[in-house]
Amino acid sequence: MSLDNAMQQYISYSIGEYRSKFFSSCDCICYYGDIYFGAISIWKHQLEPHAITAKQRGVNELVIFLYTTGGSVESVEKMVDMTRRFYEKVYFVIPNIAMSAGTIWAMSGDKIYMNYASSLGPIDPQVQSPDGKWVPALGYLDKANEIIKKSENGSVTQAELMMLNQLDLAQLRRYEQAVELSIDLLKKWLVKYKFKEWQKTETSQKEVCEEDKLNRAKEIAKKLSDNKKWHSHGRMIGIEVLTSELKLLIDDFTDNQDMTVSTENLHQLLIEFMYKSRNEVLILATPYLSVANYDNEGDENE
Repeated sequence: MSLDNAMQQYISYSIGEYRSKFFSSCDCICYYGDIYFGAISIWKHQLEPHAITAKQRGVNELVIFLYTTGGSVESVEKMVDMTRRFYEKVYFVIPNIAMSAGTIWAMSGDKIYMNYASSLGPIDPQVQSPDGKWVPALGYLDKANEIIKKSENGSVTQAELMMLNQLDLAQLRRYEQAVELSIDLLKKWLVKYKFKEWQKTETSQKEVCEEDKLNRAKEIAKKLSDNKKWHSHGRMIGIEVLTSELKLLIDDFTDNQDMTVSTENLHQLLIEFMYKSRNEVLILATPYLSVANYDNEGDENE
């Protein structure tokens, strides 16, 4: 057995131990790396053995241990659809960062677990430019709109005018569509999943209706997609801002020392293996559990 295979088996075992300790009624899968179209098939390969037997095993919950700088929102949409085909509830654990499209993905969860060191980011989707580079769509659109406005009032420079003339309108529209899709998915998933069990407001204890949920989702989407507020595509938004400014319910495990230490240990294992094996994306799940050997684990059926 190669060192990589041995390490991968040890990490899968560690994921299983983490699941047993903190999410014993759930399946568990880890996603590390950028989110791109090719990752969908890797996700399917790791998800499917557990997902197709989940109902037989009496499991309807999945924990996703997520670390990503972002990527394609279309890929996120497909992976959410695949996951929700089998699992009624999905929880996200953010050990470090889940930026851009990763933030949108986390918003599709019923719960988000973070601690003081975890961060989400602005929902600025990355799209591939004609030269193959991934660029933040909002930054590109903001700059284009800035030059267009300066052109309208006659203050545009010659250099900016040259940039404006070189704009590919079809590419520009693609960037706009990526932003629109990101906002639409965020609103849809927040209402459908994150706010599903939200019944009363915390302050006035007023009954919450579907319109209240949609309005809250719109508010969160507007703030997370506001480039003028965050100033940077890579801005890290911590738990304090998420809960106080965005009024988003986060399950904070900062004071749970056991979970904090275990989460960090598993995170470091995954990071080290990812870089040593030179994987652009690393997706690993708990060791495959058939219906028979799941029954033999004991506590899951007690």
